[in-house]
Amino acid sequence: MSESTHPADPFSSPTPVLSVSPVVLPTPGRAVDLEVRVSAPVTGSDLPVILLSHGQGYSNHLSSLNGYAPLANFWAAHGFVVIQPTHLSSRTLSLDPETPGAPLYWRSRAEDMKRVLDLLDVIEAAVPQLAGRLDHSKIAVAGHSMGGHTASLLLGARLTDPDDGTVVDLADPRIKAGVLLAAPGRGGDAVSEFVAENYSFFLTMDFAEMSAPTLVVAGDKDTSTHLTVAGPDWHADPYVLSPGPKSLLTLFDAEHGLGGVAGYDVAETTDESPARVSAVQRLTWAYLRSELYPGDTAWQTARDALTADPDALGRVESK
Repeated sequence: MSESTHPADPFSSPTPVLSVSPVVLPTPGRAVDLEVRVSAPVTGSDLPVILLSHGQGYSNHLSSLNGYAPLANFWAAHGFVVIQPTHLSSRTLSLDPETPGAPLYWRSRAEDMKRVLDLLDVIEAAVPQLAGRLDHSKIAVAGHSMGGHTASLLLGARLTDPDDGTVVDLADPRIKAGVLLAAPGRGGDAVSEFVAENYSFFLTMDFAEMSAPTLVVAGDKDTSTHLTVAGPDWHADPYVLSPGPKSLLTLFDAEHGLGGVAGYDVAETTDESPARVSAVQRLTWAYLRSELYPGDTAWQTARDALTADPDALGRVESK
């Protein structure tokens, strides 16, 4: 995977995937120790890493290390090591609602990812056949919905802590690129009354310093009325309101599930489409591949194929 060349169709021969969970990372000061799932191709060396942050949703287990299999399995089958934490916001933990940071644990979520990076050697040693196979210089972050908020903070977005009024900068220079999937947009008058009253940290979301290369994926039918009054364009804010280099993939007729990225055949996907999920898989893979390996043509090839398709599932713009 360290080479910058690959077959004309890089998806024609997926590699078998090794998946291990839970890998438990001792985390002093956290309500519970941090558990992660690690998915990796069984072959290859100098493997790049994707940290994948789950969203919330109604299901009991998608919001944990057991969710997002359509993405984790695909990325791992095509040369990435995917690490998925169970954040404190997960229904699987059922923490006391009085736990500091509840209910969404926005700061703790980002700190989880930093903890993973701090302990990459420990994770490598804990997973059979993985030791010595990671490239610690090629790390990306991805997240869906609330996970997209987490990824935004790690890529340089900022907010004001509603508890103490400080501007929070959680950017991590170890992370070289990102993918935001149906991620929250700007604050202020764009958020719903419910969000303003219950999740006030959303009110001050600011993308002006989010300088890391990022692919923003947004569905043009993703109204997310429980979160925003700004309509589907809200999910493009991380692209529109941040400095380049950025790309925006707008998926036609896609709602918040983006076709079903959170899990296989999950009931809360309102826009189920295997073709759409396949497009997300391939385009996100290609984007991260080219960002982490300068000179790799995967992203340009994927964009060209999308543009040339008369039945294209979306469009890409960049700045």
